Amino acid sequence: MENNIKFVTAEEAVKAIRPGDHVHLSSVASAPQCLINAMCERGRRGELKDVHVHHLHTEGPAPYAAEEFDGVFQLDSFFVGSNVRKVTQSGYADYIPIFLSETQKLYRSGALPCDVAMIQVSPPDKHGYVSLGTSVDATLAAVECARTVIAVVNKHVPRSFGDAFIHSSQIHVFVEDDTPLEEAHFSVPNETEIAIGKHCAALIEDGACLQMGIGAIPNAVLAQLTNHKNLGIHTEMFADGVLPLVESGVINGRNKAIDKGKIVSTFLMGSQKVYDFIDNNPGVLMMDVGYTNDPFVISRNPKVTAINSALQVDITGQVCADSLGTKFYSGVGGQIDFIYGASMSEGGKAIIAMPSVTNKGVSKIAPVLNSGAGVVTTRAHIHYMVTEFGAVDLYGKSMQERARLLTSIAHPDHQEALDKAAFERFGSHFRYIKMKTKTPNPVK
Repeated sequence: MENNIKFVTAEEAVKAIRPGDHVHLSSVASAPQCLINAMCERGRRGELKDVHVHHLHTEGPAPYAAEEFDGVFQLDSFFVGSNVRKVTQSGYADYIPIFLSETQKLYRSGALPCDVAMIQVSPPDKHGYVSLGTSVDATLAAVECARTVIAVVNKHVPRSFGDAFIHSSQIHVFVEDDTPLEEAHFSVPNETEIAIGKHCAALIEDGACLQMGIGAIPNAVLAQLTNHKNLGIHTEMFADGVLPLVESGVINGRNKAIDKGKIVSTFLMGSQKVYDFIDNNPGVLMMDVGYTNDPFVISRNPKVTAINSALQVDITGQVCADSLGTKFYSGVGGQIDFIYGASMSEGGKAIIAMPSVTNKGVSKIAPVLNSGAGVVTTRAHIHYMVTEFGAVDLYGKSMQERARLLTSIAHPDHQEALDKAAFERFGSHFRYIKMKTKTPNPVK
């Protein structure tokens, strides 16, 4: 290794953690599993207690959140991923609701302590710089604020550009581990998701700057964009779906007003192909989440088109995206950051896309949100709403107009019940207006 870095074992490194400390873990693919395991071993030996663990979504095991560590580790995550969902819902772990853009501010403002940052980095270059690779997000802020920074130097961490570089002098303890990064693979979109993708793609104009999340629906949208031109990317994350569009020249960033020609993101979640794509690639900027998710930065690009998902939407346009009733399922994330940013962008479009029903056939468009459900996107923020049955624009529409429009893209099996609920809520005038006024057609 360059720069005469002295390595210690993971077991030795985690001795820096003290009882009562707040520990930050780098996110998604970069969760430092060897340090996590060593930390948990200290917990099993009774050497730690009341240690608070913080992170965004992480891939791979999260043993510190298990019931056996009650009183030893307290997970207070910024996003409830699938690996900690059950323990969060049972109360052994907890969740801090926060806009993704402000996760870094928690540390930098001192609202949340950061005593130890445990991260993964690329091997140092000849100047002593390492890269945070796939996870800049709030990790850079944690590095800046932590009493002790423990870094796993891993040859599989890509050398990404942007805000990802930190000097090795900012790191206090080094561990060497070459375990490959966690990969995420997504299922092939089904018929419903393909239909949603087509409706979303119809709203995306040539020259648009895209943000979209993860999963089958974003992949279905991207698959429909092969004939578009001059698209850009300014997002919080991206995955494999963008790669064919970059290779074909559809995504080139030519029309961006800032970071022209660059793909901008703050973390990644995908296969090894994505990690290889960003490695030593000056066309990709991995930036601080305070930059990528700042609505006023987002809005500087024209035609920002933000596509996000929901768990449930009521007939007035309130969007629940983080909970199923009182049970937390995910998090606030960057939804509001990008919906607000897109709505302020010249020619921008903010889109919420979801299947019309759950896997059990329950309508996701509901008369009212389930008891305890959290509103992530308010009825004042929502613009476009998309299901497999079409797309409607709710911006500037009254409550009764919204009820009619949302009912028009609900599953046909549930439209009568939604219509009846709206009539009961708004009175007989709602029925009169419906009979006398033509409901706008969904986007085809």
